Amino acid sequence: MVNNFLDPIKAQYAPFAGKKIILGSQSPRRKTLLEGLGIQPEVRTNDMDESIPADLPAHQAPEYLAKKKAIAFLPHLKAEELLITADTVVIVDDQVINKPVDLDDAKVMLRRLSGRMHKVVSGVCISSLSHSHSFSETTSVFFRSLSEEQITYYVEHYKPLDKAGAYGIQEWIGLVAIEKIEGDFYNVMGLPVGRLVVELGNVRTEN
Repeated sequence: MVNNFLDPIKAQYAPFAGKKIILGSQSPRRKTLLEGLGIQPEVRTNDMDESIPADLPAHQAPEYLAKKKAIAFLPHLKAEELLITADTVVIVDDQVINKPVDLDDAKVMLRRLSGRMHKVVSGVCISSLSHSHSFSETTSVFFRSLSEEQITYYVEHYKPLDKAGAYGIQEWIGLVAIEKIEGDFYNVMGLPVGRLVVELGNVRTEN
């Protein structure tokens, strides 16, 4: 079934065929989303400085970091490889909310998100030795008001520390807290896969 689904994608988007896909991210969710397209990426990690310029607007931070990550991987990239790097942040009141440092910090973040809208922005960079192309995608997420009991339950029973904004929309908290979203659901998980497929097509056109 996966092969039948992937055949028309391979025919239309050259980067899927003849290229080894490298995922420059340790996020298991991004790997799972690529696998949902029938892609089996090779995962590579690289410790790097993820600081951003102080005057950079919050919504530009994910794409900036995705490109910065790509630059760090490029010296090790081979001609037959296509690299995908990404970064996702939560934005509230024009401030970037990254991953919590501990469980108490996760609770603080969830209290801040409770009963209001926030934006999730993912930046993605597609790179080869001869080409680099980046983009970002934004999704608006509306949270219901959360009780202290709900926040504590989620933090203690799930793993909020590796997630921007301290939550995963695909987990229990998504069922309980999400009133509605405007935009790509998978973008909130960390990778706007639909847009990624389109942008891979753009890479082919530009080449």
